[in-house]
Amino acid sequence: MESYRQVADEVAAQITAGRLRPGDRLPPQRDFARRHGIANSTAARVYKELNRRGLTVGEVGRGTFVRASARHPAPALAEPGGSRIDLELNHPVVPGQADLLGDAMRPLLRPDVLLSAMRPIGAGGNSLARDVVVDLVTRGDWRPDPARVLFAGNGRQAIAAAALVPPGARLGVEELTYPVLKSIAGRLGVTLVPLAVDEAGLVPDAVAAAARKAPLKAIYLQPTLHNPLSLSMPVERRAELASVLARLGVHAIEDTVWSFLRDDLPPLAAWAPEHTILVDSLSKRLAPGLTVGFAVVPRPLVAAVTAALHSGGWAPMRFALEAATRWSIDGVVRSVTRGKQRDAAARQEIAARHLGEFSVHGDPRSYYRWWELPPPWRADTFVAAAARHGIAVTPAAAFAVGDHRAPNAVRLGLASPPVETLAHALAVLSELARSSPEDHLAE
Repeated sequence: MESYRQVADEVAAQITAGRLRPGDRLPPQRDFARRHGIANSTAARVYKELNRRGLTVGEVGRGTFVRASARHPAPALAEPGGSRIDLELNHPVVPGQADLLGDAMRPLLRPDVLLSAMRPIGAGGNSLARDVVVDLVTRGDWRPDPARVLFAGNGRQAIAAAALVPPGARLGVEELTYPVLKSIAGRLGVTLVPLAVDEAGLVPDAVAAAARKAPLKAIYLQPTLHNPLSLSMPVERRAELASVLARLGVHAIEDTVWSFLRDDLPPLAAWAPEHTILVDSLSKRLAPGLTVGFAVVPRPLVAAVTAALHSGGWAPMRFALEAATRWSIDGVVRSVTRGKQRDAAARQEIAARHLGEFSVHGDPRSYYRWWELPPPWRADTFVAAAARHGIAVTPAAAFAVGDHRAPNAVRLGLASPPVETLAHALAVLSELARSSPEDHLAE
């Protein structure tokens, strides 16, 4: 008779080879024992061994399933030796998030519901999904008309569709802006015009000055928890900017992807509803792997943005839209959002402890820190030295537009590593900044 470890090895080999895939359900232990000619007690030991190896997970009342990936060896929150600590990308995940998302998705997996969820859907989505978006973006007294809500596959597609700027035309942007926006503009043949930013965000006079030099077709901005500066525009500045947009007849593309961490500020669209296309997605609120982008569009532009979404092949997947709607109605979005708000605050406290002596800025509710490096460090040498320690950070040049001279700074993304790993990485970077570049780049 084969030992239980030999049988477990056979099952493990099937998982490694892909014959058993993540999410596949193993047969009940009694059936498994009969197929392999082993005792029920041996089958139980096989299942226990597979679980111990991190290859399967048991769910009470449902059975045993192949895991998406093996568990990391203990300690679970430690960064594996020699791996890269990513402070570039920001993918926040909070404890219990996967369980919440999974529970809400189970009804979608019934054959009858799944069949319906796999059918195509247009950029207008459906009325229930539009109502959900309205609830997500409502702030204070501002609540948009659901008829103005459109959907895309993700936030980047929503931005691209909202950029109703013809090739060669000028799009004003903050002088440090979202790098993906730069690549979108390059593909569309759009000229980016850097606009000055101060401690309150985009400077309205800079918009007016740029428009006097040559027409601006639109502007793109992130007034709440700006990436990378982590600034939030106060309400007085929003009102002033709205007045400038109305006077110039210029539209704004307002990216609010991080605004769920600061739900106390109404969007720019509250002051300039007829001149602002608000774009957002669920990638940061929930997870980047299954996301939905959406836009709240001024009524005169609904047809044009709809056409851009369809011509670009950017309409949403119905399955993702159905999942997002269920997550919102079931309270999952609210629960995960609150968890991420707490998580961001906790990570900012860790950053403050390790980097408090330096010129580091960040809203205590955000997942970013903007670090103006001490001399003699330059951003490029600091990024290289950090990489030698296995830590990835982003230089300011990645966000700079055109010929705008990038500050001597780096952006730290706090969301992705486990908190213990984040604390370790920040301690290393702090020690690095206290030393001389020559001590590290000669290694």
